[in-house]
Amino acid sequence: MIAKSRIIQDNRGLNGMNVASLELKAPEFVYLPLQNSRCPKAESLVKDGDKVLLGQKIGVRHAAWFDQNIHATVSGVVVGIEKHGYRNGKIVEAIKIKNDFKDELDPSIVEKSDEEIAKLSREEITELVKDCSMVGLGGSSFPTFVKFQTKDPINTILINGIECEPYLNADQRLMAEKTEMLVKGLHLLQQAFGTKDIRVCVKAKHAELCAQLKEAFEKDDQGIVLAEMDNFYPQGWEVAMIEKATGIRLASGELPAKRGIIDFNVTSVIGIYMAVKYHQPVYERYMAIQGDGIKNPSNVRVRIGTLLSEVIAQCGGYTDDSNKVLILGGPMMGSAIPTDDTICTKTITSLLVFNEKPVEENPCIRCGSCVLSCPAYLEPVSIMNAVKAVNKEGVKSLHPERCIECGLCTYSCTSGIRVTDYVRRAKIIAKL
Repeated sequence: MIAKSRIIQDNRGLNGMNVASLELKAPEFVYLPLQNSRCPKAESLVKDGDKVLLGQKIGVRHAAWFDQNIHATVSGVVVGIEKHGYRNGKIVEAIKIKNDFKDELDPSIVEKSDEEIAKLSREEITELVKDCSMVGLGGSSFPTFVKFQTKDPINTILINGIECEPYLNADQRLMAEKTEMLVKGLHLLQQAFGTKDIRVCVKAKHAELCAQLKEAFEKDDQGIVLAEMDNFYPQGWEVAMIEKATGIRLASGELPAKRGIIDFNVTSVIGIYMAVKYHQPVYERYMAIQGDGIKNPSNVRVRIGTLLSEVIAQCGGYTDDSNKVLILGGPMMGSAIPTDDTICTKTITSLLVFNEKPVEENPCIRCGSCVLSCPAYLEPVSIMNAVKAVNKEGVKSLHPERCIECGLCTYSCTSGIRVTDYVRRAKIIAKL
């Protein structure tokens, strides 16, 4: 099954590993969403005219079982609440801050000495991570503090730096440019979980980056090793990564911690380090801005709260006035958004801008390509037919909940059918 998915190679990034990331100019205004996909309710702790500092707590989001602090990503003055697009395509309310371009830090951001950090317990590290609102920065947005609260003994920590989708290489630039900080973040994980066994997972084809990381890990000599991954999609899928790095194949729905494994995205490791070392929340992130619809494809560092229209403008703007397709994430698992009036949040890893190219959809010829390419061993065509037949029990029997929405069934479909969309609908039907 996996062999078939090797047709997806990630050689199409337009900005190579040897090109340094660009630090985009911070915008005149930033917009910090009050609601997000996990927290439907929120309250603002500031009002119009209030002066705020970089890293200051300015609001709190509320989910069913946790709260999440909202932090200012610039210093400046609050000028109201505005509505803008969010990464899920919905319109949300956001706190608008006029940037004074001074980046004055909130007093809560204070550097700890190495000696102070060495004395921290896992519980104390967890509280710092929670207070800084750390979430999975690979795009999941799952609260990071929850991983630190596991009761299962952890023997191995895996760091996902694979970026298996085409066009994406922001994590590669981060690892190349912030290697020393990455190592320090890995030491914190070793301290918190009481294990030396950390494996940083990177595709073997990135020879220059692999050599740089190997040298750093060998010099550090603290049990951190490089795990070179295969070059196929979806090698970055948690199950595939764990199997390649450890030889353990997780069952559907099985938590890695039950096998003594825990994993983090490489960008999250840097965020954890900054939260513990400085009590500093994430206020900027590395992003890949790629595609044939933008003039200057680049890897960039962008201030959280920037509108994507501003990011596009600083990358030279659109190539022309033709219709564009905007995708947050990779071309396989990313989500299309309707407008560039969308806020850059900490969990946006990339923006792909493509010139629109309509695809004609033809009737299914039952070639079986979608079945052969599915890494989760599902039958996408059967799921699609059950959805079309409004056969709820038939849908449930095909276990669409196991789908990871990798998009390979759509990619491989010889008829141009958006099979993944049918499977997404099936997952909803199966829950009813």
